[in-house]
Amino acid sequence: MLLRPLLHVRCCAPAARLATGLRCASSSVASTELSVDYLLGERAGIVAISMNRPAAKNAISRGLLAAMTEAVSSVRFDRTVRAVIIRSLVPGAFCAGADLKERAKMRPEEVAPFVSRARALMSELENLPMPVIAALDGAALGGGLEMALACDLRVASSSAKLGLVETKLAIIPGAGGTQRLPRLVGPARAKELMFTAAVLDGNQAARIGLVDHAVPQTDAGDAAYQKAVQIAERILPNGPVGVRMVKKAVNLGMQMDLSSGLAVEEACYAQVIPTKDRIEGLTAFKEKRVPNYTGE
Repeated sequence: MLLRPLLHVRCCAPAARLATGLRCASSSVASTELSVDYLLGERAGIVAISMNRPAAKNAISRGLLAAMTEAVSSVRFDRTVRAVIIRSLVPGAFCAGADLKERAKMRPEEVAPFVSRARALMSELENLPMPVIAALDGAALGGGLEMALACDLRVASSSAKLGLVETKLAIIPGAGGTQRLPRLVGPARAKELMFTAAVLDGNQAARIGLVDHAVPQTDAGDAAYQKAVQIAERILPNGPVGVRMVKKAVNLGMQMDLSSGLAVEEACYAQVIPTKDRIEGLTAFKEKRVPNYTGE
């Protein structure tokens, strides 16, 4: 039986690379369902992980889950990657959540392991060492919003639709939504959103802090992605070790009391002291030039 591979590290012809800003890369697997794109030129260091299951609105199937897990693993230890953007290539949809057609065919004993793997993916995404930005140019519902919640920053088009709507199906969010949403918007507001299965547009989500930016949608349908790229571009000039340690200090510290969090900050600061980048930053400041950080 032939199995269709699901992950594609995109390789473009020269003309296409100029048009899209992608770097040619090789991979042993290829598909249209998920691609890992390395941007070029002044955007080098930004990687876009793009979902593309148009018929299912990027619903999370077994295959897409496996491909996304592989994609996250592929960038984790790549020191050239300074920022990751999670996006959709399907107009009007970020991710519709679990693939309910596939779920309906699962035996009861298969459901819990699948949800456990989805929960593990969100944690892997959250724990990537570099900043991760979700670009929500369409509906992010259920597991799709849980994926966005696992990112460091969220950008939504004003027309995007966001919600944890699992109670409509007599279930609950199972990939971290019940834990990450309250930490982001507060427990009472999170409970109301989940109790009522509310769906918010991008502007409403921004007002309660569910997303960090809401932008008017463009004719091309990629306003959130373009805004995410702009944010990533502002991250690129900064010392990558410092950026990673900021993420680590905040993520760990938010799970602790202040005193313990300050100890985490101290430990993270200790890791930047011996780096070449720290010396480069001081030298560049003294010489009044732009620093050349290497992540060392």
